[in-house]
Amino acid sequence: MLTLRGHHLICLNFFSGEGYDENFIKNLKELLRRAELELVEVCIGADDVCIKCHYLRDYKCQYDENAEQEIKEMDEKALTLLKIKIQTRLSWQEIKGRIPGIFADWAENYCNECDWKAVCGNNHFYQKLSSMV
Repeated sequence: MLTLRGHHLICLNFFSGEGYDENFIKNLKELLRRAELELVEVCIGADDVCIKCHYLRDYKCQYDENAEQEIKEMDEKALTLLKIKIQTRLSWQEIKGRIPGIFADWAENYCNECDWKAVCGNNHFYQKLSSMV
C-alpha cells in the first residue's frame, strides 16, 4: 500500500515531471501510477515520496535548518484542510476530489512561498485551480 504524508496528498496533484534528480522523479511517476490502482494510507513523517529524496537523513528532512518542523506543520494543515486523519486509507480520486475545495487556503498559506511554485505552475490542474482563486 502507498503511504503519503499530509502535504504530499495535495502537492503530488501538481507534479509536472520535475524534481531533485532522475531517481526522485522516477519514484514520483511510479507513485502516481500506483496511486491510480491502490489505496493511499495517510502517514506521519517520511513517506514513499521522501524515501527517494536526497535530503532525507535519519528519516528527517534536511532541506534546510527548519525543514522538518515546517513540513510537520504543513502536514498538519493539509490534513486539517482535507479533513483526513492519520492511518486513513482512501483512493487517489477521493483525495484529488477534495483539492478544489481547499486550494485557495493552501495556495495562500504555502504555494506563494514555495520553492516549487514555478514547477507546479506548469501543471494543468494547478493552473485551473489558480485561475479560480
